[in-house]
Amino acid sequence: MFRTRPPWFAMVCVGIWVLQLGLMAMAFHWIGSVGSSEQQWWELAVVGVSMGLGALLLVQLPRAMQWRPRLNVRPSAELMAERRRIARDLHDHLGSQLVNAMGLLDRDQPRARDIRAVLETCLLDLRLVVDSMDGAQDTLADRMARLRHRIQPVLDQRGIGMLWDVDIPPGPRLPHAGSADQLVAITQEALSNILQHASATEVSVSARYIAHAGLWLWEVCDNGLGMPAADADPESTRGTGFGLKGMHTRAGLAGGELQILQREAGGTRVRVILPTGGGV
Repeated sequence: MFRTRPPWFAMVCVGIWVLQLGLMAMAFHWIGSVGSSEQQWWELAVVGVSMGLGALLLVQLPRAMQWRPRLNVRPSAELMAERRRIARDLHDHLGSQLVNAMGLLDRDQPRARDIRAVLETCLLDLRLVVDSMDGAQDTLADRMARLRHRIQPVLDQRGIGMLWDVDIPPGPRLPHAGSADQLVAITQEALSNILQHASATEVSVSARYIAHAGLWLWEVCDNGLGMPAADADPESTRGTGFGLKGMHTRAGLAGGELQILQREAGGTRVRVILPTGGGV
């Protein structure tokens, strides 16, 4: 009970203490006030110890009553160490194999250039997965900065300009760790879709907290080909429907809502609306 329901545990302890005082009072009254001097000192000692115990309980009671269960499970040190080991193995073995495969391609052949682009996307996805496993305890701002560090060279190589407008001030309104994981994953998936399908020349990533509405607004936009309405349906099996379904699922797990919108100037806008305190 102490680990799962501290307020109830504290109330039970206080109740037992009050019951103890009542039983002591009844026992002293039953024994009577007549007794040896040594017996009276023992009675005073028992009362003093009981009052000291009660004082300690009452001091801790307000803190126990403010306890709330964690919104996300804190991984153990062993689990984090295993994640880092897997991340290192992925980076050192699978990552090096992808780099070697790209080195074997002939840059002058058109098909080889297409294969190289696919391998580069795979290597980027691998590095992002490794980052997410190795930096699970990092702040949301650090995770987004790492994502930008990984995606910027790929965008530059393909001639895609990026506007980065991510404002994540520290404070109690930050999404909790579980929601932060989902938001970073949604951003990563949206950028991956742009690289693979949009044929865009510009992309923007924005994140800000709207204080008067009490919510976070997360957006990834591009000026590419746009997305057919059928593919934007999370239940669709066409095109990128499976990826979009996963993004909708992640948004729900974060406690928010995912919207796929068509921009008037062309392209797609992926928006996540996350109320403060959302998440499971």
